[in-house]
Amino acid sequence: MVKEFQKNYALILGGSSGLGYASALKLAQHGMNLIIFYRASRMQTEEMKAKFDILRSFEVELLTINSDATREDKLEENLLKIKAFLKDQKLSVLLHSISKGNLKPLRGTHTLSTNDFQQTIHSMGISLYSWTKALFEAHLFAKPARILSFTSEGSIRPMTSYAAVSAAKATLEAINRSIALEFAPYQITSNCIQAGVTDTLSLSMIPMYEELKKASLVRNPHNELTTPERVANVVYLLSKEEASWITGTVIKVDGGESLQ
Repeated sequence: MVKEFQKNYALILGGSSGLGYASALKLAQHGMNLIIFYRASRMQTEEMKAKFDILRSFEVELLTINSDATREDKLEENLLKIKAFLKDQKLSVLLHSISKGNLKPLRGTHTLSTNDFQQTIHSMGISLYSWTKALFEAHLFAKPARILSFTSEGSIRPMTSYAAVSAAKATLEAINRSIALEFAPYQITSNCIQAGVTDTLSLSMIPMYEELKKASLVRNPHNELTTPERVANVVYLLSKEEASWITGTVIKVDGGESLQ
């Protein structure tokens, strides 16, 4: 396998499972050095170690930070860790893969509160800007650099108990467009990847997720679900030099699921 990213570094916010880890694995296979933020309990220590050892087996530099990447009060502290690891190197890729939101209905006994909305929108949407701004002001982006984030069809398609996440994804897409516009002079591109229904831990948190999977199989012309590996392939493609003229858009990676 060609390791064309050997001299490059990527920062992945939320890289211990699902789309984030699959992307980390794909990039590591092609030589990308990685900084991964993740959240795990002590009980998950061995599981995380095994996953990260797989990444190290591709002979890449790897820094893992068990910290809540959505906390503004931890941002400066985390930047210092990143700077120490990078030394004089810069980040070629920032991948936002944070899945931290409230899944509650708008009516009934346990409904969404204003705080639920605010927390979800900040974690899954606004934090993309917080990190972009912090990294840019710290002069940690390479030229060129890619900013990638994961959205979903839920940004425009309503679904029961998904209102807060839907609002967060719509916010994420709006911020993505603005980053693409305002950071273009610095050779920074920004794109959202809209994966189809993918069987991950995040999906299993959604009420009636089994019904979602069944409906997706019916809608998808391939009669298959999207997989983390298929999404990771697109993260890899967008990280390449040839993708430099793609920016400010939402790229559907769903096998045609959204066509009907």
